[in-house]
Amino acid sequence: MKIIFHERYYNSDYAHDPAAAPGRLDGIMDIISRTKNRCEVIRPEPASEEDILRAHGSAHYQRIRSDPLLYELASLAAGGAILAAEHAYRGDPAFAVIRPPGHHASADSCWGFCYFNNISISLLKLCAEGKINSAFVLDFDLHTGDGNINILGNRKDGFRVSILNPMSYERDGYIAEVESYIQNLKDIDIFVASAGFDQGIDDWGGLLYPEDYTELGRLMKAYSEKLCRGRRYALLEGGYNHDAIGNNCDAFCLGFG
Repeated sequence: MKIIFHERYYNSDYAHDPAAAPGRLDGIMDIISRTKNRCEVIRPEPASEEDILRAHGSAHYQRIRSDPLLYELASLAAGGAILAAEHAYRGDPAFAVIRPPGHHASADSCWGFCYFNNISISLLKLCAEGKINSAFVLDFDLHTGDGNINILGNRKDGFRVSILNPMSYERDGYIAEVESYIQNLKDIDIFVASAGFDQGIDDWGGLLYPEDYTELGRLMKAYSEKLCRGRRYALLEGGYNHDAIGNNCDAFCLGFG
């Protein structure tokens, strides 16, 4: 499995919020560095203006671009998403350890520590290149990815995206909800996860254990192999307990890779 990461993601000066907090990515990359037999770390390039404008309006793009450091990090996160999507399309699963996150960024606005919608930018690039016509997005972040829904839901250009934000407040029900939904999917070209770990037992949501994240990864792997030749990738969204996020991310990758 490919891990997409750039050392510039460690920069915490672009904003003052929990997603930008110093040390947040260290736990993830420390664990990944000890599991090199399972993965290969690859550095991305920034997304181009053309890539970003497939998902966002020009006014929103210019607002983010007016802050050079924020634009550097946000476009590099979007570039990480694109690189993960490209590897996934070729049949090599990928997890992008990126920030800022993106699932609360809509076409013309953003909130929730997000600036550009990384999933939308990556999927719309594959679609524009004629590689995919449909996708499944599993958003298991604690907070519903309204930006994903606003950009990718009910599109009029023929690109069909199924989005699941599990709503169960019970641990067993959460996993069952995901499996029930995935079992009914048809004609999907690629799977992607908005991988937020703030639903973890030691994080804000207080619901899911590491083994639950492994099961979510396993479901994504099993059904992507069944429906779309294993094409799957995941992008880091939330997760704010620095002592837990590394283990939860590693647990997900164990099932996903």
